[in-house]
Amino acid sequence: MPNDNNQNVQLNNNTTSPSNMPETLTNSIYTPGFLRNYIGKLVKVEFLIGTNNMQDRIGVLLEVGASYIVLRSVQDSNLLYCDIFAIKFVTISNNSFIYNTPSYQLGI
Repeated sequence: MPNDNNQNVQLNNNTTSPSNMPETLTNSIYTPGFLRNYIGKLVKVEFLIGTNNMQDRIGVLLEVGASYIVLRSVQDSNLLYCDIFAIKFVTISNNSFIYNTPSYQLGI
């Protein structure tokens, strides 16, 4: 697809051209820029809550912002808004069929 700088992208309900996007969203050396390459993929995201409590969530990565990600839960299809700064690990699935598999069988 050709790079069209006049193409509009929807960000936070504001219309912004890709050339006006912050570098953290476009450059893969930053976490949001890296994760944007995997929108639509099944992911397991592990969060550090407090100083020693880890929790994970599994879902399809729908959106990545400068300080958040949005997952569609595989358990109930609800949307889950997540703080990007609490993320410690992200496992990205290579399997496209896995979305329809019950979460206890995922093994990720």
